[in-house]
Amino acid sequence: MNIPIIDEVVEKLKVMPQHLQWQVLEFVRALVKAEVRGTPGRKLLRFAGSIPPDDLQLMREAIEQDCERLDIDEW
Repeated sequence: MNIPIIDEVVEKLKVMPQHLQWQVLEFVRALVKAEVRGTPGRKLLRFAGSIPPDDLQLMREAIEQDCERLDIDEW
């Protein structure tokens, strides 16, 4: 546990209005209850290198072409 982080959070809370302190408290409670999901990276290592380089290049190009554009009328 990193005590300086806790200390900083406490100091920030001290100067916040009470309604915001309640929001922080509810957020922290939600985080504590949050279920950790997903797969640890070490279990995925067996898949490293399994995508052929040509496919990776196609993926890279698709991302560069389509993910960097903004369609203003889409929203």
